[in-house]
Amino acid sequence: MKTPIPLRTLLLPALVAAALSAPRPASAQPTRADSVAVLLATAEHFANRGAHDIAKALYRHVVEHFPGSAVAETALSLLEGVTTRHSQAGGEVELKVWSALYGIWQGIAIPLAASAEEAETYGFGLLVGGSAGFLAGRELARSRPRSLGQARAITWGGTWGAIQGWGWARVLNLGSSNYGHPYRDEDDEYLYHFEDDESLEATILSMIVGGAAGIAGGTALARKEITPGTATSAMLGSLWGLWFGISTGILLDAEGDDLTAAAMVAGNAGLVAGALAGSRVPISRPRARLISVGGVVGAFAGLGMSLIAQPDSHKEVIGLILASSIGGLAVGAAGTRGDRGEPVDVGDAEEAASLPAPGALLNWSDGDWALSAPLPSAVRQPTSRSGGRDALAWKIPLLNVRF
Repeated sequence: MKTPIPLRTLLLPALVAAALSAPRPASAQPTRADSVAVLLATAEHFANRGAHDIAKALYRHVVEHFPGSAVAETALSLLEGVTTRHSQAGGEVELKVWSALYGIWQGIAIPLAASAEEAETYGFGLLVGGSAGFLAGRELARSRPRSLGQARAITWGGTWGAIQGWGWARVLNLGSSNYGHPYRDEDDEYLYHFEDDESLEATILSMIVGGAAGIAGGTALARKEITPGTATSAMLGSLWGLWFGISTGILLDAEGDDLTAAAMVAGNAGLVAGALAGSRVPISRPRARLISVGGVVGAFAGLGMSLIAQPDSHKEVIGLILASSIGGLAVGAAGTRGDRGEPVDVGDAEEAASLPAPGALLNWSDGDWALSAPLPSAVRQPTSRSGGRDALAWKIPLLNVRF
């Protein structure tokens, strides 16, 4: 399905058309080229004001209706430019927001790792952490323009690194101490029962180190272009990997550290699989999310069936939910096969013309309906006055059907 353009895209072009719809003398009547120039100038105006969705719709309209022409090449170049700026703006926001939240986490985690007991220490960490994290994210964004996909590689790298730090700290029992509890046996003799006491400080320190390593790795990967679809696919793949690892481990009777290790390994496998799928298959952020939503719906459907059927063991419940989630992912992938990938991947004018660029309010193409911006077009119409000259009129199409 095509993604509907926000409501403001329906209003602003119409206002532009209304402003330009007054009749003019024949000597001032624009040609077809003049009409295209008006559309390009209007698109540039919206792009400069930050209305990137409207600008991209206008540029695509020109590319579609004048394929192979010099005007289409100009519009395509401008389309790629505004798409890049839009993506970079999203990447900057991603880095700032995430780094501020990560700074707050660091403001708490660092005192915990240092075994601080004073409330003032944590108060200072919360006071400084958020602002310091925001400034660090802003400087990172300013140091080099990054697209949304590149920014997501950095932010999810830090988040996933912290999760991995927590998991492997538990698996490896980092900082644990072995101590004994004295007790009396049946013969009234003292014996000791030894237990492992996991260190909170060591676990938090492992999360801090893991997060830093993830940020470094994500920054290194972000040196190359990463589409938002690839980044989203990798992120969601890692989360589904965690679920598959946990559920499969339970079915295989894994417990404790073994279950945690299975989740960590499967999560990393899902991260790699999601990244490869997103980079080798033209997948967009909406499609990656829809596939994941399919899996979530399937998982809850499995939970619902288990509540109705009342299985005898928890393994049967987990197995049913696991199978339903896999089925939901498969249905989501099959139902979004028509996805063309990210628009930023467009390479030439002919390919750009194949993108969804309808010019009417309601559009039908290849069996799909889509709501879009009704783009105005200039035409000449005779006036009702006797001997009157043709006047310029702007038409706003409401229905566009393509076979």
